[in-house]
Amino acid sequence: MEEYANLRSIAARLRRHIISMVAAANSGHPGGSLSAVEILTTLYFKLMKLDVSQPRWNQRDIFVLSKGHASPVYYAALAERGFFSPEELLSFRKINSRLQGHPDRENIPGVDMTTGSLGQGLSAANGMALAAKLDGQEQRWVYVLLGDGELQEGQVWEAVMTAAHYHLDNCIAFVDWNGLQIDGEVSQVMNTSPLKEKFAAFNWHVQEIDGHDFAQIIAAVETAKAAKGRPSAIIARTIKGKGVSFMENQAGWHGRAPGQEQAQQALKELEVE
Repeated sequence: MEEYANLRSIAARLRRHIISMVAAANSGHPGGSLSAVEILTTLYFKLMKLDVSQPRWNQRDIFVLSKGHASPVYYAALAERGFFSPEELLSFRKINSRLQGHPDRENIPGVDMTTGSLGQGLSAANGMALAAKLDGQEQRWVYVLLGDGELQEGQVWEAVMTAAHYHLDNCIAFVDWNGLQIDGEVSQVMNTSPLKEKFAAFNWHVQEIDGHDFAQIIAAVETAKAAKGRPSAIIARTIKGKGVSFMENQAGWHGRAPGQEQAQQALKELEVE
């Protein structure tokens, strides 16, 4: 639909940035970055309240990348949004670069939380959401992106319980549900299903959507904002490696960089979007 043409164009640029960054560094996590592109595109270019000139503006909405290894998509979104120059993206994982493998809030404009140790992001988001409520900022939204393999961490479920206990209805958690983690299928490594029922049992408002559909993402966030008194989980069904034929649904591309020829093939495929 023409309504989402601009978002589709931005998403295509983010995917090209991801491939270029990881290939230049010969290191990184392309699979789970590519699967989260539409989620971050929608948040940063449609929904979140931000001021690029004031990265620490105290009225801004907050985003926490709990699956910190997906930093390529995060950096690409921040650069395209204007927090720093897209030219800096090619310094990814290089010595003395501030764009290291996991995001650092102290050195990167626009990063709200340093992440990398899996399982901790929702706990941090809870603290930020509770602080916003205590400050009377009821319409300050805190978004967090979790990986499906990350849900095997026990701390996630402690945080799920905590968010419900404190009625953090300003906290919206996306789950990037691509079904794969570094060791293979999530269901085989440590099955977390039935996921929707588990969040619901902890008294969360839960939705399940196509994580590559802009209309569904936007509608889900609007519905989540209307769910008063409890936090919201949006389980986003995605495709690992989305957009690159040889990476799609392949666990081997979780943390592997494409070679030069593979990168060129990927970039060529992404030109058609």
